Amino acid sequence: MAATVVVIVAAAFLAHQWRSEASMQAQVATQKRTVEELQKRLDAGQIDWSAIAATAESSVVTIEAGDSLGSGWVAHADASNAEIITNFHVVGERWSSGTASVRVRQGDHTWPGTIEQVDRSDDLAVIHIAQHMRALTSAPQRPKLGSTVMAVGSPLGLDGTISIGVVSGYRSLGGSNYLQFTAAISPGNSGGPVIDSSGRVVAIASAKLMYPGAEALSLGIPVEVACDSLVVCKTS
Repeated sequence: MAATVVVIVAAAFLAHQWRSEASMQAQVATQKRTVEELQKRLDAGQIDWSAIAATAESSVVTIEAGDSLGSGWVAHADASNAEIITNFHVVGERWSSGTASVRVRQGDHTWPGTIEQVDRSDDLAVIHIAQHMRALTSAPQRPKLGSTVMAVGSPLGLDGTISIGVVSGYRSLGGSNYLQFTAAISPGNSGGPVIDSSGRVVAIASAKLMYPGAEALSLGIPVEVACDSLVVCKTS
């Protein structure tokens, strides 16, 4: 009788252990599927900034205006011409002296450019070159706070330089509206594009706030300011 009880107890224990192991295996399998699904979502949501940079750089140029140096980007183009947006303060000295000519450089290529339009109040200018270049697409609406963006330009003349940050605010300073972002910019970046994760221009890098201990306070003019008044931007 005692032996029978022992056998029954042992069988019950083994059955319970088997069910526990089976339950554990099922939980592990479920967790594995969940991890795989989350990884797929993560992979799908990852942004290939290197590819975005490679595409954008063919539309970003260095502007040489006498002693002034800045950046610019192609907002509109046809088969033989391109319209480039930059900051007015990049070309302001030339414009104020009655000279509309500048040099537009990209890599080993340099073209003569002509200042066509200026907007002193919003610190914008449009330069024309007789050269086809691919236009960047302008974003249809402003990015949300926290969105990742990339600044492309020629800080200190180092063309093709990129930096990445996030949109950190919207400001109204001196009567003008600005997009605030954390991507690093330096002298020479002025006029270059600030680009979102879809490769669209959201702002024109123009300045940064400087104060002892302050960091990552870059400012850009929202792209719609230029596209609404100076040039017909590419939107799709």
